[in-house]
Amino acid sequence: MKRLFDLLLSSLGLLLLQPLFVVTAIMIKVDSTGPIFFRQERIGKNFRRFMIYKFRTMVVNAEEKGLRITSGGDQRVTKVGRILRKFKIDELPQLFNVLKGEMSLVGPRPEVEEYVTLYEEDYREILKRRPGITDVSSIIFREEEAVLKNQVDPEGYYKKILLPEKIRLAKEYIEKSSFLYDLKLVLNTLHRIICPRDVSRDGYRQKIIRDSSKEN
Repeated sequence: MKRLFDLLLSSLGLLLLQPLFVVTAIMIKVDSTGPIFFRQERIGKNFRRFMIYKFRTMVVNAEEKGLRITSGGDQRVTKVGRILRKFKIDELPQLFNVLKGEMSLVGPRPEVEEYVTLYEEDYREILKRRPGITDVSSIIFREEEAVLKNQVDPEGYYKKILLPEKIRLAKEYIEKSSFLYDLKLVLNTLHRIICPRDVSRDGYRQKIIRDSSKEN
């Protein structure tokens, strides 16, 4: 049922979003030098490596010019890239990953090998299923870049504070996983993109800020 849901929605999405893909591609090429798409190796189901697709939002060779993660105000992000990130348009090419069977629409977000290795035992459970384009942590940590911007050591904070919380949420998702729950998360994700200032996130945002203060 889940795979059928993925195939139907990803196929429909790629069909309906063709005009947006074309406009986005033109904007990226006009704005900065480099390819339209960004590809990066991630760890998927059963620890299989795959290349995740995104619209490029940063300058070419960005990882050689700074941290692996991105925080608010990162100078490597292009002007068009900031718009694409704000509305999560950069994530849409992952519909191709879903179509190929490397990802699901809903599931724990895939990480790079470096981060998976840090918490390998936890990921043995998480990676028994396909990673997803969206999940609970994608909704809760939608303001992740803004949170990281305020940290003295953004990458250290991500590894020690945010990543363990994402892992906890991934395990919680696995326990609750069902077709209706996935549908709810898809709709919730769309709502948060359309209404990014939804106050229902404020409580969790304050928790992150408190944790940040303790860490620093």
